[in-house]
Amino acid sequence: MGRRRERASGFGLLPRMEARPRKDGKVTYRYHPIGGKPINLGTDRDEAIRQVLGVNAETHHQGTVRELWQLYQKTPKWTDLKPRTQNDYRIYSVKLLEVMGDVPAALVRPTDIARYLRVERGDAPVRANREVALLSNLMNVAIERGEIDANPCKQIKKNSERPRTEAPEPAELSAFLDWLFRSGPHNRTIALMAEFAALAGSRRVEFLDLQVPQIDMKAKEIRLMRAKQHRGMMKAETIQMGPAMESLALRLLALPRPETSLHVFNSTKGNPLTESAFLSGWQRAMVAAVKEGVISKRFTFHDLRAFYTTQYKEAHGTLPELHANAATTARIYDRSKVSKRSSLR
Repeated sequence: MGRRRERASGFGLLPRMEARPRKDGKVTYRYHPIGGKPINLGTDRDEAIRQVLGVNAETHHQGTVRELWQLYQKTPKWTDLKPRTQNDYRIYSVKLLEVMGDVPAALVRPTDIARYLRVERGDAPVRANREVALLSNLMNVAIERGEIDANPCKQIKKNSERPRTEAPEPAELSAFLDWLFRSGPHNRTIALMAEFAALAGSRRVEFLDLQVPQIDMKAKEIRLMRAKQHRGMMKAETIQMGPAMESLALRLLALPRPETSLHVFNSTKGNPLTESAFLSGWQRAMVAAVKEGVISKRFTFHDLRAFYTTQYKEAHGTLPELHANAATTARIYDRSKVSKRSSLR
């Protein structure tokens, strides 16, 4: 029977430190730098820890949040993200790196995460949640590299978020779309996209690159691919056209486009409309519409998905299938202000 393994001497050490019990009862400590040979730290535990902290201070860029961000962008997980999500993460990284960029992952504690959420970014609690979600991904990279043993982001509750409760009223949405159509070619494209979202309930990412062959007027259906599927699954969506959607589809197919292009939503120059071009146009339109009194208050493009859900429930008495879990659809997108039910017969 072999010698019983001694474990207590390894408790409380910094990441990449090793405790090696000796036959004489003493313990020798070593540090394993990434890509280098082990460094002997002697038998004094406290002094060994101080030496490791000194080594990390000398190479403070190694294992820092900033370095992890660079490494994360080279991983398959980053490659699998949608371009829009990648762009969102780049935006989230700006403030995160400004505050924590030069901090080694091994020194980030749950209390530091809590302070970032409640103090450093206390004026933007929802954005702070998104930034910490990115930080959590970076910490997973650090775990895989052996720099930390646990993800400190998992130990802190994020800021509470209140889902939006409003959706544009039908009359106000109609007035806004009419105003957009009268405001120039670029706004007309935005109006058509808004009308599509309101009638289909699809995310913008699902139809921004809509192609002409996906609109089947003979079968009266539009074929899309659903975004945000878990476990890498792909799920197709078939939207059956009602009268309003059929009218919109005919107008979309009649739009002028280059002979070599099959994109439905194009810019004024005939190029496929980009996400950035849409967002800047939508924000300008919202500001102008409120200023001119066309609408009483601003709403987001994503609110049109809630408009569709709410109107669908009003017309059919049930929620549309937008998520695998109907409770998610009800919690996020059902913004009905009146609850209806039948009495007993």
